[in-house]
Amino acid sequence: MAAVELILLQRVEKLGQMGDVVKVKPGYARNFLLPQKKALRASKDNLAIFEKQRAQLEAQNLKRREEAERIAERVVGMSVIIIRQAGESGSLYGSVSARDIADGCTAGGLSIGRSQVILEHPIKTLGLTQVRVSLHPEVYINVTVNVARSPEEAEKQARGEQVTNVEEDEAPAEGFGVETEQPA
Repeated sequence: MAAVELILLQRVEKLGQMGDVVKVKPGYARNFLLPQKKALRASKDNLAIFEKQRAQLEAQNLKRREEAERIAERVVGMSVIIIRQAGESGSLYGSVSARDIADGCTAGGLSIGRSQVILEHPIKTLGLTQVRVSLHPEVYINVTVNVARSPEEAEKQARGEQVTNVEEDEAPAEGFGVETEQPA
């Protein structure tokens, strides 16, 4: 499989800036970059079209970035509380996904989609977690996700108190230990 050459129409993280001609695997181009209108195939005709529209595309990108920066200033330090069932050790019975975080942000006044939430792996324990949210390909904010069993517990966690019952291994209670006496 030969690499496919594309012209980026916007900044793509870990790939390049707007206007860069990059080589990517065919599946990445076919399944992600082209359908989402983040790139064009790098042909002579498309290069000419891009050069004609470059100033307009850059102006639109700048406008969207400035708007995203204003939104980021307004919601800096945003916190989302998510209530979930969990065991005594603090591990969740399910997990908190990007969709849950996006729904919590939308309820908090920041309209985002789940694709804008950058979550390395689902959250599977109680507590506070910092999650990156992409408002624009060049503008990110950190959102604090507070996963708790109840609103009261969420308030305690926000103050910095520990709510899980993690105890050190203690000596076993009488009657439950291993017998060491040998019968006579």
